[in-house]
Amino acid sequence: MRTERKVFILMVMWVVAYLSFPGYGFRSLRRTTGGRKGSTGWTGQDTNGVSLRRSKRGWMWNQFFLLEEYTGSDQQYVGKLHSDSDRGDGSVKYVLTGEGAGTLFKIDEKSGDIHATKRLDREEKAYYILHAKAVNRFTNQALEGESEFIIKIHDINDNEPRFTKDLYMARVPEMSDIGTSVIQVTATDADDATYGNSAKVVYSILEGQPYFSVDPETGLIKTALPGMDREVKENYQVVIQAKDMAGQMGGLSGTTTVSISLSDVNDNPPRFTKTLYEFRVPESTELGSAVGVIRAMDADIGENAEMDYRIISTDGPGMFDITTNKSKQQGIVMLRKPLDFEKKRQYSLRVQVENVHINPRFFSMGPFKDEATIKIIVEDVDEPPVFERASYVMEVKEDAPRNTVIGSVSASDPDDKNSLVRYSIDRRTDMDRVFNVHAGNGSVFILRELDREEYAWHNISIIATEFNNPRQSSRVPVYVRVLDINDNAPTFATNYETFVCENAKANQRIQTVSATDPDEPLGGHRFFFSLAQEAAGKANFSVRDNKDNTAWILTRRNNYNSLQKSIYHVPVVISDGEFPMQSSTNTLTIRVCTCDREGNMKLCNAEALTARAGLSTGAMVAILLCIIILLMIVVLFAALRRQRKKEPLIISKEDVRDNVVSYNDEGGGEEDTQAFDIGTLRNPEAIEESKQRRDIVPETFYPPIRRPVLPPAQDNNGDVRDFINQRLQDNDSDPTAPPYDSLATYAYEGNGSIAESLSSLESVTTEGDQDYNYLSEWGPRFKKLADMYGGDNSDRDS
Repeated sequence: MRTERKVFILMVMWVVAYLSFPGYGFRSLRRTTGGRKGSTGWTGQDTNGVSLRRSKRGWMWNQFFLLEEYTGSDQQYVGKLHSDSDRGDGSVKYVLTGEGAGTLFKIDEKSGDIHATKRLDREEKAYYILHAKAVNRFTNQALEGESEFIIKIHDINDNEPRFTKDLYMARVPEMSDIGTSVIQVTATDADDATYGNSAKVVYSILEGQPYFSVDPETGLIKTALPGMDREVKENYQVVIQAKDMAGQMGGLSGTTTVSISLSDVNDNPPRFTKTLYEFRVPESTELGSAVGVIRAMDADIGENAEMDYRIISTDGPGMFDITTNKSKQQGIVMLRKPLDFEKKRQYSLRVQVENVHINPRFFSMGPFKDEATIKIIVEDVDEPPVFERASYVMEVKEDAPRNTVIGSVSASDPDDKNSLVRYSIDRRTDMDRVFNVHAGNGSVFILRELDREEYAWHNISIIATEFNNPRQSSRVPVYVRVLDINDNAPTFATNYETFVCENAKANQRIQTVSATDPDEPLGGHRFFFSLAQEAAGKANFSVRDNKDNTAWILTRRNNYNSLQKSIYHVPVVISDGEFPMQSSTNTLTIRVCTCDREGNMKLCNAEALTARAGLSTGAMVAILLCIIILLMIVVLFAALRRQRKKEPLIISKEDVRDNVVSYNDEGGGEEDTQAFDIGTLRNPEAIEESKQRRDIVPETFYPPIRRPVLPPAQDNNGDVRDFINQRLQDNDSDPTAPPYDSLATYAYEGNGSIAESLSSLESVTTEGDQDYNYLSEWGPRFKKLADMYGGDNSDRDS
């Protein structure tokens, strides 16, 4: 019953479609184009004036309509073709070609009725183009020209709307106003949008109310409820329906799910979990260490939860600071100044936390900051002694006697118990034990004499240790300055090389001298120069003090003769002006040399040159003696090497002396009477005459030892065994053979090899004895060798 009703509906729709296109159907259409109308067709002339005539067409079709998804039992009737030439006598044959002809569409050759053989789907193909013609059944001659027509597939609502995605993801800021766009969804319908309402889609919301709404025509989803708070509910699942037929009853529908998340906005201020935080800190805490950590809570996330901590008031300015840990949003309290339990035992801080990123839209929900109090309690610890100063500077004269007190240090226990302090010197800073300190009162004194010229400053460290707790100690640097006293006499500033020309004149300046003194007087150096009293009466030179810490050496006569005296020693007394006055006598050596007219030195005698070099005659003699001794040692060593000769162990049979020769050898038994020759232990020179040749076996004196030979059946390698036995027998009978603990190595190939021996030791001595004719049998690769060696012997001899 349902099938018949559906067929009836399809037929009615087909009739309606047919009636909606008048002029198309089974009746024939006639058309004329151009020229002049006539009863027989179209007439006219071509460009040359020749008469043309065209017969009229008796039939022509444009299009048919067919409903899709036909479910009847019979073939669906499409339409009927009919020609004016068809008089019903069966002479006309209708032929159908084109898309689907013969498969999807069949035509009755006699009646021209067209039927669809299969159910068609417009979504697969919306129309088919076919060609029809009428021919004479008997002659197969065309009665009419071929005409083209279209079969269009009429759409029915057989496809539901489909969304482009099965799941949509969207985000919208929390606290958004009503009507804020979230996301647009789209559904498509495969039915024909130009025919009826089969493809007209309407959107509606099935789940997600009252939070969201959807535009029925565009599918745009919007917020429908104000003040949606992410901190209350973050995720929403919205189900959207798309229905065709404009949403009317009987339309097909599809659904999709939209997952909507609320993104965070800064609508929550930070809040401390406590109004008072309390931390206990030892007074020995190092600077820069963390004292405590506080944290405020913010319901927001991401950058909206970022906050900044700061101290707004404190009773210990500069003692503490607070920094923000950006990753954990924590406030870290840091120590900036040293704590002292004995001075202040408690601190109070007022801190504030505030959001970094504030949205002006939510100012009304503020303030976006909070305050709290931090109480820091300082705990007492056993501290080491504290010196009154960070460092000490002490002064002492270099002539101060031993045990002289040069200063004192002082340290005390900062704790309430005020423990006694014991002082000591860090000996690593006073390796020479120059100083010491009194253990009770901290007085520093010297243990040995000082010399400012050796060390002007001494840097030592003094340690203060608690009596009750030796582990508590501290140290302080002490800088000792050694004050100068005038305890060094001045001397020449350098080693002067002075000469006087033989033709010098009286009162001629030959040298300018100066002095140096390791002492450092406060007013600077002042030196006085003079000639020694013992040389003043018979002096050949004089000393003139220039009053500027220099002096001139002047000649007192004319002409000096190097042959009479080549060197003069002038004693010069140098004294300083300090108290107590220090002086020294310095000898200036002056050489007599031959000079030119300008006073330039030309020649000095050997003694003067030696003096100039700074070496005395005794030193020169010592150097020469050392050189002679070294040469003698070298010559003696070379002579000993040439004459060295190895002494024999025993010179003669009687000369045994105390020499003992040990030869660790195991004999061959009682029968082995000739296994060892005692002559090998004697001096080789003593047996030189009776020495046998090693390449001749002395069978006369040493008959060969007969050794039993195993039968061939007991060993398959008889040739190798024979070779070894022969070599062993040769060595046993050879008196010049090496000792038994030596190793003799032989290479033996054996007999019976196909390649024979490859050694050249036993090869033929002449080339003529060897036959190389076999090389010609080895193939073309050895042809060259065969030609060289394989020729006739007569040719080779000639």
